[in-house]
Amino acid sequence: MILIQQLDLLQQVIDYIEDHIKDEIDPENLAKMTGYSPFHFYRVFQKHTGYSLMDYVVKRRLQYALHELINGKKVIEIAMDYGFETHAGFTKAFKKCFGSPPSLFKIHCPKSLPHKLDLNSIHQKNTGGIVLQPMIVKRQSFTVAGKTFEINMGNVSYTRDAPAIWDQEGLADGSIERSLYKSLSPKKHGEYCINLSPSAVGDKFIYLFAVDLNKDTSIPDGLTSLQIPAATYAVFRTPLVEVEKFASAIKGTWNYIVEDWFPHSSYEVDEEAYDFEYYDEHCHHWDHERIYMEIHIPIKERG
Repeated sequence: MILIQQLDLLQQVIDYIEDHIKDEIDPENLAKMTGYSPFHFYRVFQKHTGYSLMDYVVKRRLQYALHELINGKKVIEIAMDYGFETHAGFTKAFKKCFGSPPSLFKIHCPKSLPHKLDLNSIHQKNTGGIVLQPMIVKRQSFTVAGKTFEINMGNVSYTRDAPAIWDQEGLADGSIERSLYKSLSPKKHGEYCINLSPSAVGDKFIYLFAVDLNKDTSIPDGLTSLQIPAATYAVFRTPLVEVEKFASAIKGTWNYIVEDWFPHSSYEVDEEAYDFEYYDEHCHHWDHERIYMEIHIPIKERG
């Protein structure tokens, strides 16, 4: 009951921020809306969103600013509208949030407005925080190679339905991963987890755990190669979480994508390509206190 009350109070704050996204936000006034002390309010907000209050406000402003940017508004105008005093200040904040300058990200931005946040839905999906807008990226065809697994389970139309794959021998202890890097020597670090099963397969799930395959590299017996066709992808990052929450964050993000993001976007899944999970050094919990991975989904404009 207390949790529901907290989420309902925080939803009022979230909605207020949405309605006043271009206005000056006073943190203490937001705390008063909930009836909490500022200290308790800040802790509760971060617990349920994954962000500090003002970090969230900045990120949300940047998401809306990005939408205006792709619709032709000038950067300096956007910067002033959203409370950034200079072009440079806006660009710095943008790079910190999205990892690239506005000019580059502009071509990788979804055309639709940022999806309205529902804290109760986020809590139910157990994502571990808020999933930011995806990047829209065109990729040329590329080839991977790895080991396939076949397991029996129902409802396997999406990669999100295969968390049990990590219980397979060789994956949980990392031995297959080490073997792939040793035998294939890919030029960059990163593992792909790809659903090879069409929806008509029934209750069998075929799953490829792979790395990039360099040109002219021979494939040892027992491994499978796969050419991924050229496609446009929506690339989602899971929220930053501690390692013990990583698996639930991945599944929750899949649920968010399918149940929340797609219905409100202008895209649909491109059935001619493959969706996949991508894991690189950012999910190494021995190097990072909080970790994330990426989900790549092939998309096309709705017909």
